[in-house]
Amino acid sequence: MLATFIIALREGLEAALIVGIIAAFLRKNGRSLTAMWLGVGCAVILSLGVGFVLNLTENALPQARQEMMESIIGLVAVFFVTGMVMWMNNHAHNLKRQLETEAAEAISHSSAWALTSMAFLAVLKEGFETSVFLLATFSASQSAAWAAVGAVLGLLAAVLVGWGIYVGGIRINLSRFFRLTGLFLILVAAGLIISALRSAHEAGWLNTGQQRIVDLSWLVTPGTVQSALITGVLGIPADPRLVEFAGWIIYIVVVAAMIYWPAHLRPTPKRAAQFTTVTGAGLTITALLLFFGYPAPDVDIPDQIPLVSRTSQQPVGHISSQPGAGKQFAVTLEGQAAETLVVPADQLSNVSTSGRQEWQASFSYEPADASSPLTLDQVMAAYGNRIPVGLSPSQHPGPYDAKWTVNCRVDAAMRRGVLVSAESQAGTFITLSGGGLQSPRTISARARNAEAGCDWQISPTWSQDIEQRLRDAVVAHDIWHFWAVILPSLFAILAFTCFFSASRQFRRLKGVRARGRSKQGLLDSSTHQLPEK
Repeated sequence: MLATFIIALREGLEAALIVGIIAAFLRKNGRSLTAMWLGVGCAVILSLGVGFVLNLTENALPQARQEMMESIIGLVAVFFVTGMVMWMNNHAHNLKRQLETEAAEAISHSSAWALTSMAFLAVLKEGFETSVFLLATFSASQSAAWAAVGAVLGLLAAVLVGWGIYVGGIRINLSRFFRLTGLFLILVAAGLIISALRSAHEAGWLNTGQQRIVDLSWLVTPGTVQSALITGVLGIPADPRLVEFAGWIIYIVVVAAMIYWPAHLRPTPKRAAQFTTVTGAGLTITALLLFFGYPAPDVDIPDQIPLVSRTSQQPVGHISSQPGAGKQFAVTLEGQAAETLVVPADQLSNVSTSGRQEWQASFSYEPADASSPLTLDQVMAAYGNRIPVGLSPSQHPGPYDAKWTVNCRVDAAMRRGVLVSAESQAGTFITLSGGGLQSPRTISARARNAEAGCDWQISPTWSQDIEQRLRDAVVAHDIWHFWAVILPSLFAILAFTCFFSASRQFRRLKGVRARGRSKQGLLDSSTHQLPEK
C-alpha cells in the first residue's frame, strides 16, 4: 500500500504540477482553460484504458505467458521510473519556466489544438508511466486490494497538493521533494527487478543463478510489519536468489550514483561524454566476446543404447538411431536380423507432464522355431492346455496348417530428442487352416520361446545415466544461454544507451560552443562599431 501510495502521489503530483502551471499561466494571460482540460481528460482516459487493456491481456494468457508478461511489464516499469526520476531530478528547478515557454509558444500561434496537445502529451506521459508502474507493483504486492487503496489515496493526495500549489496555499521545495521520493522509488524499482527476474525464471527464460543466498523467513514472517515493509513495499522475498540479489544491488548502486553523486565531484560534461563513450565501447566488446567466445555446451550421448532381457536382465543387443524419413530406430538383437522402429508422425507431439515425448511403435515377425502342421494336442498346448473357442475336435480334428506371427509392441519415450526408455511387449498368434476348418481361425498362443525377439528393454542403469546427462545438459545450456545470449543482449542495450547519451551530450556541447562563438562574434562586431572619441 505504501509503495503504490508514493508512486501515485509522486506521478500524480507531477501531472498536477504540469496542469497547475499551465492553468496559472493561461489564467494570468486571460486565456480559456477549456482546451487544456480537454487534453487532460483525453490523457486520463487513455492512461486508464492502457492499464485496463494490459490487465485484461495478462489475465487472459496461460500461466507461463502471464509470467512472461509480468516480467516484461516489470522491466518496462523499471525503465520508466528510472528515466522519470532522473529527468525530474535534473529539471524540477526549471519545470515552471519550461512549461510557460511552451504555453507561450502555443498562445503565440493562437491554436487551441496546440494547448490541447501540450496538456495531453504532458499528462499522458505521467499517466502511462503510472499505469505500467502500478500494474507491475500490483503483480508483486502481497494484497492487490490494499495496493489499489494506496494508489487511490496517493492520486487524491496529489490532486489536493497540486490544487494547493495552484491557488498558492501550499509551498514545498519541489527539488527536495522529488529527490527524496526518487530515492524511495529507486528502492521500489529495485524490488521490481527482483520480481521481474523471478517471473522470468518461472516463465522458463532465466534458469541461471537460482541458488538461494540467504533465508529471510525469520525476518519477513507473513502478517508482520516487517513483511509489509520489506516484502510488500521493497519487494524483497524471503528466499532471494543469487541473480536477483545481483540485479538488485547493481541497479541501486548504478542509479543512485548517477542521481545522487555530489555535483562538485562530477566530471565536466565533455569528460562525462568521453567516459560514457568508452563505457559503451567496452560493453560492446564484452558483448561480442561473450556472444562469439563463450563455449556452447556439448552433451555426450552414445550412438548405441544397450538392451537387456526383461526377464533375465542380461544383455541381448542394442538400439540405435538411424537416418531416414521421420524418426527411426534400429533394434539389433544377438543372432537375429535387425528390426526397424518408425516413430508415428502423429505421436511426435505426445509430450507428458514430465516433459517426456512418449510414443508407440510395432513390428511383426515369424519366429524361427515356428512349426507346421500342428495336431489338436499341440494347438491345445500352445493355447494353455485348453481347446480354443470355436474349435470342435469332432468337426475339426486336425492336423492344421499353422502360420505363426509375433506382434511386438514397443512403448518408448524420448527427452530432448534422445531415446531414454523403451520396453517391448509381445503377443504371439497362430492362424490355423485346414484340418476340417471351413475358414482360417486365428488364436493367441503362449509360446515364450517364440517371443525371444521381443523380450527386451533399454537398460535401466543406462536410462538413469542418460537422464542425468540430459539434466546436466539443460543446466549447462541455461548457463550458456545466460552468458552467451542474455548478458550480451543486456550489454548491447546498455552500450546503445551509452552511445546515444554520449551523442546527445556531444551535440549539446557543440551547440553551446557554437552559441558562444556567435555571441563572441557579436561582441567583436559591436566593439569595432563603437565611435572613436
